[in-house]
Amino acid sequence: MATAHIESKKEDIADVVLMPGDPLRAKYIKEKFLTEAKEVNSVRNMLAYTGFYKGKKVTVFSSGMGIPSIGIYSYELFKFYDVKKIIRIGTSGSFNKNIKLRDIILSTGSYCKSYFPYLLGGEDLSFLNSSSTLNEKILKIAQSKNIPLKVGQTITSDVFDLYCADINKFRSNFDEDKYLAVEMEAFGLFYVAKLLNKEATCLMTVVDSLYDKDSLSSEDREKTLDDMITLALDCCL
Repeated sequence: MATAHIESKKEDIADVVLMPGDPLRAKYIKEKFLTEAKEVNSVRNMLAYTGFYKGKKVTVFSSGMGIPSIGIYSYELFKFYDVKKIIRIGTSGSFNKNIKLRDIILSTGSYCKSYFPYLLGGEDLSFLNSSSTLNEKILKIAQSKNIPLKVGQTITSDVFDLYCADINKFRSNFDEDKYLAVEMEAFGLFYVAKLLNKEATCLMTVVDSLYDKDSLSSEDREKTLDDMITLALDCCL
């Protein structure tokens, strides 16, 4: 079996998928956390691997950046590969003064002004909830491991916020105390899950902050997000 964007056989994809944006992060997870792992997709260099984590079959499938990219891969995985759950694990920025670099955020829902729901499913929506079932499980695991989580609503943007023509105008659209972080994919994933009656949520590690001039390097973003990755993997069990 194959689709326009995925070369995998149906049996090569687990029913639970972790979805980082960066293909190299998918490779890192495969090498550090999975056993008996094999590459199951390399079309367009969107790397995917299936292996075992504590005896559970898990697929790690990169999504690329932005709603259109994650929309394609999550739709094909849900629709044609019978995937039941997708957990996005990514990075984000934040305008919230209470959020610090390296904070791990669990998105309970994402706000976005996008035509994506209208074009894909004929619905005019600007806010979508993530899976409460997955979120409750992640919260319990985080508590048991003493991993602090920031839990709340987030924003999905079509533009990398640091490149906005007027960042203050962009910020003026939101209550910065209400939204914990800004990223570029979760809204699309949540809509595909809603449309196809599947489950999805999003964990993200903050790597840029309006209130902190430091930021994580590309190498840090790839390799130092282990707490977030472990939370997502344990949720698969």
